[in-house]
Amino acid sequence: MHLEPIYDSFVCPLTKKVMRDPVTLENGLTFEREAIEKWFKDCREKGRKPTCPSTLKELHSIDLNPSIALRNTIEEWTKRNEAAQIDIARRSLSSGSLEADVLQALDYIHLLCKRSKSHKQVVRHAGLIPMISEMLKSTSSKVRFRSLETLRIVAEGDADNKDAIAVGDTIRTIVKFLSHDHSQEREEAVFLLYELSKSESLSEKIGDVYGSILILVGMASSKSENVLTVKRAEKTLENLETCEKNVRQMAGNGRLQPLLRLLLKGSPETKLAMAEHLGELALSNDVKLLVAQTAGASLIEVLQSGSKRAKEVALKALNQISSYEASAKILVKAGILPPLIRDLFTEISATILADIVASGADFVAIPLGDERQTLVSEGVVHNLLHLISNTGPAIECKLLQVLVGLTSSPRTVESIVAVVRSSGAVMSLIQFIQVPQRDLRMAAIKLLHNVSPFMGQELADAFRNNAGQLGSLIRIIADNGGASEEQAAAVGLLAELPEQDSGLTRRLLAEEAFEIIIQKGLVRVLSRVTFLLQDEPAVVKLCQENNLGALFSEMLQKSGGQDRIQAASALALEHLSQQSRPARDRICRVHRGLCSMRDSFCLVEGQAVDKLVACLDHENERVVEAALAAICTLLEDGQDIEAAVQLLAEDEGVKLILEVLVQNRSEVLRHRAVWAAERILRTDDIANEVSGNQNIVTAIVEAFRNSDNHTKQLAEKALKHIDRLPRFSGIFPRI
Repeated sequence: MHLEPIYDSFVCPLTKKVMRDPVTLENGLTFEREAIEKWFKDCREKGRKPTCPSTLKELHSIDLNPSIALRNTIEEWTKRNEAAQIDIARRSLSSGSLEADVLQALDYIHLLCKRSKSHKQVVRHAGLIPMISEMLKSTSSKVRFRSLETLRIVAEGDADNKDAIAVGDTIRTIVKFLSHDHSQEREEAVFLLYELSKSESLSEKIGDVYGSILILVGMASSKSENVLTVKRAEKTLENLETCEKNVRQMAGNGRLQPLLRLLLKGSPETKLAMAEHLGELALSNDVKLLVAQTAGASLIEVLQSGSKRAKEVALKALNQISSYEASAKILVKAGILPPLIRDLFTEISATILADIVASGADFVAIPLGDERQTLVSEGVVHNLLHLISNTGPAIECKLLQVLVGLTSSPRTVESIVAVVRSSGAVMSLIQFIQVPQRDLRMAAIKLLHNVSPFMGQELADAFRNNAGQLGSLIRIIADNGGASEEQAAAVGLLAELPEQDSGLTRRLLAEEAFEIIIQKGLVRVLSRVTFLLQDEPAVVKLCQENNLGALFSEMLQKSGGQDRIQAASALALEHLSQQSRPARDRICRVHRGLCSMRDSFCLVEGQAVDKLVACLDHENERVVEAALAAICTLLEDGQDIEAAVQLLAEDEGVKLILEVLVQNRSEVLRHRAVWAAERILRTDDIANEVSGNQNIVTAIVEAFRNSDNHTKQLAEKALKHIDRLPRFSGIFPRI
């Protein structure tokens, strides 16, 4: 590498390298000071007298005399050679040089800069840094890698060299290597960026390169990169945090900790800036939880006592994290409700409250302040209802969603219902069914659906007297392109309205709603039409033309959370069966005539009996009640009861009816079962068999002892059928 030859006198006999601080021994031989001092130390430690390393002869003195003339000569020789080598390196780093020459030049610069800091200045003054940077664009992977490595050595501990490297688009080029396929180049690029990021002025410049922070964030969390690269990426990011602009970028790429640190410990201006940026981010659920845990309490404190501007910023930030259930619960514990309730005149506040309520916290037990009110206290709910009627659509929608959340919980629904009822808010709430804004309309329908089990008659009255709202509700259900969530709420609301309200049913008939309901297969709503079979010939015709008996029969076999559909179907079949009248000829076993499900609503010919019997074994009492009521229509006076009993026995219906009697699940079921049992036991064979079943006998006796007067009379007749009570008709004259 040297242009001038190395003279033997320049080389230390011990190190075999050119000396930098030559010293002479008493025998006139010259060595590198550091090397000969180590030699003498080894001699002492081994208990030997000092000797000359070259002659191995003992020395009388270990005094070291600086060889100034030789040192000056070596320094001059070194400078001439370094200047020559730098000149060669400059020529080698120009375009068109051979790969071997470029690599040799880079190796020389690398070694030169490692010797001393002053050599780094020489490299800079010689204009080599831009030339090395240009080599980053070489087609040779070896040259690119060696250039990255050399630039790192050039930059270490030298701020001026770092600035020189950052001139032009070099930093952008280095960042490109972070996504490179060659792992060595990628790793070396991270090391170089780490070194450059120690300069605060360059931190901003690195962050300004599009994608740089995102790539570094990815590398810092990588499971595939080597450990050292991951650590360097992490350290680089830590250095970049000195620039607030970089901190905002990191937050946007999922690295929130730096922003949260500034939010908690920065200057007032910095805190506000970080909170404002937080409000603009789209956060994953994990990050929302982290923010709530770290900064939730601080943001709530600003909401309580900050300036108007600070409160607006805090609200936006809280809005970003409240939409996740777990983070919303943390905000509730941190005390967000009192300051939030005080200001519900903005859409953002109402949105946060809706998110908080959707988290499912126990709002009955959470006080809002010193007055010991809660979110479900009468005064608070009255205020919400007042705001719903007196603000804009956006806020009204969010506040309705608040009430939807509160009425979705068994713990709070009755408190809301009480206030809605006492305030007469039903009429104002159903007005929202006609608004054009879908979200607002859907929130209102959901709320009405939630309260309908408790306020069914009030809602029925309101709809009966407001044909416009009822028509709008039907159109929502009919809309084939509508939102399924809104339609489900509308159907649920209509299904909860009292089935016995004939006025509402007639209103639905007038609106031609049942054609839509049949088309949609809405069994729970459809079943209400069967309450009008006796009074409305048009309803009978509707049921016949649409073969509703077959539809209800089919729905009996629904399973998987469809209990209410099964119960409604069985109830409808009861009503239809009560209208069953044979037309002619003795064909139907029970009705003694020509029957069908379509025309005469016959359960037997419609093959619904076995499906109703299967429902007697259902876990849901309402399904069992409805199924048993429908079966009992086959045992009524005017039917062939003996044939009906025989039919039930074939389908194991007798056995299941008696099991319902033994189970005694409710008073309604007991009465129905005793009524059916009394008629079944009129058949002697069954009565003889039952008389020996102690469980059934005990159940009838219990009904005789503990039921109402009507059921008691039925139980008495049943006990007589199985000869557990005497028949006195032959002793006393008939009255």
